[in-house]
Amino acid sequence: MRKYFSLLCIAASVFMAGNVNAQNPIVRNQYSADPSARVFGDKVYVFPSHDILATPGKGRVGWFCMEDYHVFSSSDLTDWTDHGMIVSQTTTPWTKPDAYNMWAPDCIEKNGKYYFYFPASPKDSSYGRGFAIGVAIADKPEGPYTPQPTPIKGVHGIDPNVFIDKKDGQAYLYWAQGNIYAARLKPNMVELDSDVKTLAELPTKGLKEGPYMFERNGIYYLTYPHVENKTERLEYAMGNNPFGPFKIAGAIMDESASGCWTNHHSIIQFKNQWYLFYHDKDYSPNFDKARSIRADSLSFNPDSTISKVIPTLRGIGITAATKEIQIDRYSKIADKGISISFIDTTNKFLGWKTSFAQQGAWIQYNTVDFGIKPLKSVIVKAVSTEGGILQIRVNSIDGPVIAEVKISKTNDWKINTAGITKQQTGIKHLFIVSKDGKPVDVDWVKFQ
Repeated sequence: MRKYFSLLCIAASVFMAGNVNAQNPIVRNQYSADPSARVFGDKVYVFPSHDILATPGKGRVGWFCMEDYHVFSSSDLTDWTDHGMIVSQTTTPWTKPDAYNMWAPDCIEKNGKYYFYFPASPKDSSYGRGFAIGVAIADKPEGPYTPQPTPIKGVHGIDPNVFIDKKDGQAYLYWAQGNIYAARLKPNMVELDSDVKTLAELPTKGLKEGPYMFERNGIYYLTYPHVENKTERLEYAMGNNPFGPFKIAGAIMDESASGCWTNHHSIIQFKNQWYLFYHDKDYSPNFDKARSIRADSLSFNPDSTISKVIPTLRGIGITAATKEIQIDRYSKIADKGISISFIDTTNKFLGWKTSFAQQGAWIQYNTVDFGIKPLKSVIVKAVSTEGGILQIRVNSIDGPVIAEVKISKTNDWKINTAGITKQQTGIKHLFIVSKDGKPVDVDWVKFQ
């Protein structure tokens, strides 16, 4: 199980309703993609699509396969709740129940109602060929949601995104199908209230999809994934109207270093900090149709352009020292003598381990909150066939050693405990260092 942050935190959950602590990937027990993050009240809600592995007779083997949607929420961007399944292809009146293509969704609030927009294949040809976009409505963001009996008339495509202009309360629907399209919505939020407009100022070559609109300081940012070469990167254009015209401004995030063919995103402001939610293939490095959602901080330049976001393993947020700290979701790592790998390649949702194999090898994990009362000991879950000694330092690689943990000689994962010799309070950066160079694998570290 793994996690990661950097100023405030984001993470996810359990397969059914429940709470966990979070680090990236922010959903850690199922595949997830295409995260639509929204701030409703004092919480952040994330509505991703839900990847599953296709099998003969259940989806198209080797391709994207999605049958339902979950929603996740957090009030502190550290502890997240999975509220379970909210919409399924088998419980929506108009969807084909065995299509397995419930792709990227979105959700918006208006007048106390929550409108969840999702694409799917209709079972009735009267709705047209290809994808249609439907709406499910709820009284609370976590549901229960009631799907409308028919999809939105006049809309054919994928990746719906809804934007409400704070200037006049007008709602807009954006979607993709070769190009990116937009139309006004009626106050009922389930019907178009204008002709469909093609947003033609965007790149004309390569795949464009996944539109996401937001506004900041009177500037409208139309953001979208675009395949210029072989894989998607996140790009954006700027305008002074929700319909444009837009001027292409650059990239938000470059193509994934992992080679993940898709990326899909949303951008929110929460408690005065902006965040980018996106996805990669953390739990499925060899198959990019089984993805995992992530989050990193986002910022703006003085000219209102977006500073390019560099993906991190650490991600966002503050980690409590008293909870399991997954150091493999590191901030920085030594060049030699240390590596990260799956704990169990047959069950990758167990997460990763950190392997120390050289004296002085180190890993850095930023933004750990030791609280206001000094803690007495440190616990390390580790395995080592030779035993070993790990130093716990704070604030720098040469910072004070607050504990030395003797790792027991064993072939199985064991809990190892040591007293804290220099007590800490407040937020610190954590450094774990191999003192003797003996091989040690670490699952997690926590303090008590």
